[in-house]
Amino acid sequence: MQYIAAYDTEEPGCLEACKKIRQVHEEFGFPATFFFVGKRLRESGAEYRKILGDVPQFEFASHTVTHYVLRPHPFSFDLVEDDARAMEVQKSKEIVEQTFERECIGFRPAYGFAEGLRGDSALIDLVSKAGYKYVSSQLWGPDYTVPASLSRPYTYEDEGYPDLVELPGHGWHENLLKGHNLVDEKPYRILAYPSPFPDGAVPLKPISTPVEEAAINSIFIEEAMKLNLPFISFIWHPWSLHRFDPEMNMLRQTFAEVRRLGLEPATYKDAYNAFCKTAACLAN
Repeated sequence: MQYIAAYDTEEPGCLEACKKIRQVHEEFGFPATFFFVGKRLRESGAEYRKILGDVPQFEFASHTVTHYVLRPHPFSFDLVEDDARAMEVQKSKEIVEQTFERECIGFRPAYGFAEGLRGDSALIDLVSKAGYKYVSSQLWGPDYTVPASLSRPYTYEDEGYPDLVELPGHGWHENLLKGHNLVDEKPYRILAYPSPFPDGAVPLKPISTPVEEAAINSIFIEEAMKLNLPFISFIWHPWSLHRFDPEMNMLRQTFAEVRRLGLEPATYKDAYNAFCKTAACLAN
């Protein structure tokens, strides 16, 4: 089974965090996928390229241009207008490729959705025509609950796009696990009940230590192994990781567990290629 360290790189605070994230990846020799908001690269593209761009094991993918949500979402009021959706999808790919001088084949929409892109044929068409080979958009549990389901990859064949692959994210949006997105300190109850996850996977309040976070990650990794998933990847944000754990101890503990369990460190591009090989579709 593959393990993918992936980072939604979307806030100004991500720049400093990525310096430390790189250090940990170099310590372990692990690859990573960075989903970049184009706005951040417009502001600090040279700095990001200097920090990350010389690591061949890093993949750079798209996370829209402005981080506006592309379809109705219960936890965002910043819905982009229909005539701007194409820009958010297409231009973000161009910005990533221009910044890092590498092909960008992956797209993760802001916030993600409970059912991926299913039910929005126009958005699927935009993503496909932009030249993306995979999308990572299924990032929630049923009815927009957390943690995200331990879902398998699939294609959008039923919508008429058999070559577009969905590679879900799993487990917690770690910023929610830490309470970093509470609005006016008011918690929103978005946990599934009864919980479909093992004991210990859903704490009763925001966690307070990196040890707690690493332990929760281990629960999801072991459950994914029991389910024989092809890969597991958590939904991480550099700004939130750094605010909670500036020494990145959770990363070290989680990576050590991945190594102990014998998982294969990978990128989303690697997972796409593995899926295509298994599904006998055309891999890049």
